[in-house]
Amino acid sequence: MDERLYLINLYDYYGDLLTQKQKDYFEEYYFNNLTLLEISENYEVSRNAVHKQLKEVEEKLKHYEQCLEIYKKHKRIEELTKLISEKEIKEEILELLYKRGNHIFGKIVYISDNIAHVKINQ
Repeated sequence: MDERLYLINLYDYYGDLLTQKQKDYFEEYYFNNLTLLEISENYEVSRNAVHKQLKEVEEKLKHYEQCLEIYKKHKRIEELTKLISEKEIKEEILELLYKRGNHIFGKIVYISDNIAHVKINQ
């Protein structure tokens, strides 16, 4: 995957963990396609300061993904939804959700159980 697109996807998941300044610079650079010079002029800081912040954001986003794997899990869940067998999907989802102690996603299992129950009763 293109590095730029990958970082934008990670930003969608982890952007709220960044400072407002980091969000502003990231959005200006990746969404508004401004150059480092343009951003530095808009915020009255050095070009180097903007560059440093963007590199820090990129490292943080990759670190968050390395630790939490939310984007990776999301992509895998998307792949699993294409499978035919609901039982296979549920087992794979459970494996992904509870890997490395990420129990925060337990509610998704509860929701998927309820969806499966509704489908069976219809």
